[in-house]
Amino acid sequence: MIQGHPDPAGGHFCHALAQSYADAAAAAGHQVRRVELAQLDFPLLRSQAEWEHGELPPVLLQAQQDIAWCQHLMLLFPLWLGDMPALLKGFLEQVARPGFAFKKDGGPNPFGQKNLGGRSARVLVTMGMPALVYRFVFRAHSVKSLERNVLGFVGFAPVRETLIGGIGSISEADRLKHLSRMAALGRKGE
Repeated sequence: MIQGHPDPAGGHFCHALAQSYADAAAAAGHQVRRVELAQLDFPLLRSQAEWEHGELPPVLLQAQQDIAWCQHLMLLFPLWLGDMPALLKGFLEQVARPGFAFKKDGGPNPFGQKNLGGRSARVLVTMGMPALVYRFVFRAHSVKSLERNVLGFVGFAPVRETLIGGIGSISEADRLKHLSRMAALGRKGE
């Protein structure tokens, strides 16, 4: 589970959703490893050469090992300016390096280079706008890009999504409904 909310103080609905999912998954007998991005301090990549040949920051080694270990990846984050927070993007750029996420020398076919196949993923995104507006007006562009151009590119399949909108005005009944839904997904390991 990768908690992509960048606020180190915690206490956001993303954190409650992650806890509900993790608790139910563990109670159902699934092993759960968690990566809290807000607790990690790592540099951003600034060149293609650094991405291809630079060293993975030591603080991200365990996260990379956890991704390699998992059978199912749960990735949670709030939608910021229509996309994932910069910290999450920077994390993905760091850990999804050649040789880990895909083969360094996979030949001319980039689609035959996936190193992380055999794993499924769920992307859970919270947002202030209604989820239906994001999905149908904005066509969930950033989530689709993450699913296709990052997770799918390195082999995750299937990749499912859960979009939760209206976070700023969510009722207690809706909050409990979403927490219950995350617990049900956690029990099933989805």
